Amino acid sequence: MIDEAARVAPALLVLPEFCNHLSWYRDRAHSYEVAVTLDGEFLQAIAAKARQHGFYVMINCTVRRAPDTVTGTNILFDPTGRPIAIADKQVLMGNENNFLSRATVCAPIVDLPFARVGMYSCMDGVICETPRSLAVRGAQVLLNSLNSFALDEGALHVPVRAAENKVFVVAANKVGWLVPRGLAPLIAERVNVAPEQLQGAGESQIVAPDGTVLAKAPHSGEAVIYADIAPAAADDKLRPDGTDIMASRRPRIYAPIARPETPTPAPAPAQCIAEAWQGTDKDTLIAHLARTEASLIVLPERWGIVLDAPLAEQAQIGAALLAELTDALKPATYLALSVVEAVGEAFAHTSLLLSKAGVLLKQRSLHPCARHAWATVLADEVQACDTALGRIALIGGGDTIYPEAFRLAALQGAHVVACPTHILEAWELQTGLLERAAENRLNVCIGSRHGAHGGAAVLAISEDFTLWTTWRVRPFDGNISHPIVHRAAPNASNVIAAIFPHAAVNRMVSQQTNLVANRPHALLAGVMGAG
Repeated sequence: MIDEAARVAPALLVLPEFCNHLSWYRDRAHSYEVAVTLDGEFLQAIAAKARQHGFYVMINCTVRRAPDTVTGTNILFDPTGRPIAIADKQVLMGNENNFLSRATVCAPIVDLPFARVGMYSCMDGVICETPRSLAVRGAQVLLNSLNSFALDEGALHVPVRAAENKVFVVAANKVGWLVPRGLAPLIAERVNVAPEQLQGAGESQIVAPDGTVLAKAPHSGEAVIYADIAPAAADDKLRPDGTDIMASRRPRIYAPIARPETPTPAPAPAQCIAEAWQGTDKDTLIAHLARTEASLIVLPERWGIVLDAPLAEQAQIGAALLAELTDALKPATYLALSVVEAVGEAFAHTSLLLSKAGVLLKQRSLHPCARHAWATVLADEVQACDTALGRIALIGGGDTIYPEAFRLAALQGAHVVACPTHILEAWELQTGLLERAAENRLNVCIGSRHGAHGGAAVLAISEDFTLWTTWRVRPFDGNISHPIVHRAAPNASNVIAAIFPHAAVNRMVSQQTNLVANRPHALLAGVMGAG
């Protein structure tokens, strides 16, 4: 495959995860026996190929690191065949925990003549922290090796890491059997999937900083894909509204992400009905509130407010609107929206959760946002509120693009996140908010005025989630954590769908792998907990 790739004369080649041996072992001694050494024959052959063709090669293998210690490791060879960087896997998936050791140091940023690159592996990219750490430290191109049969890895988790960080992602996944062919029926029975689903999902891809997929391999069959990229484009971190997604980060408030404590969400109702709105007519909404059976309604940001009015006037309109909406609510309905809040002589963009009893939760914006430059009063934490629907958090306005905000909501034990926002970029509803729901096990309800890239949506997580268990509601179709997506039609006022608060209690994607608790918190202090 390296020789095949050489035909297009790449500057850099990325290979899949676990190239030396299938990720299936009889015992720890076997995993050590089949692991390679950094200076051994297998990797020397790869070094020779890099030298022969004169390009950089990243390969992933299981590597002997000490007696009885094996890591899943990315190794980057330069065009002379010299290994110039290694990065051990930080988040292990399921059975890997029985045989491999996690990284103990952060993955490096590697300065190549044409780009600053960072490396990670498969499960490292199913949650946000490892790729985010690399991007925050200046990587322009992220190199991802995968060994995955999950269809939603290629559809969701791979491309979102490019768009949320505005970097390029080059991801190589396996095809073919991921376990010994003869053992596939037995393993499939234990994992509760069909045997043919134990094959690599393929779909290797190269993704641009705006989330556009530049090249993509098929689901099955060997392939080499390639694309020309301009790494310097990843230095532009501006959104359409002028917000710099990196300069606006607030690492100090992300400190809980770098701590080991991880509360488990409390029990919650199995199901309730949610509505996400994009319609702007007040009379339509007021009339609807009298008859809806929904338990939660989420409106777009600054709904019902004249957006170009003076801020003091917007604050007054918002206060009057709150009273009107509270009066119109049914006793069992909660409503989320955002308003301009006057704070002395300054202003905040504030999301609110209302019930018939009044304001239950107030959440000011966490991050400065160029389209809300007037909102100079910011919150320093994500809060959540216990309700009859479970624990609800509010992430509104420009905060919805920050993976850290949703992680903080998960650490607050939220079951549901209401997002009064406005969608600006295609990736937000293609992968971004869907991935927030998936990687944190959160039901996410998005109120947004309809625009070029969509509007309101309801994202529900499924009770069927953990591998190695029986799935009851639906058969396993290759998607592990992809949420159930309901989008409002362009000409509709809203979208109505069921959400599943209790499903947020289960964060175990596989044996010994909790999507929230197993974040690599010990390696995050410099990125998430300081600044």
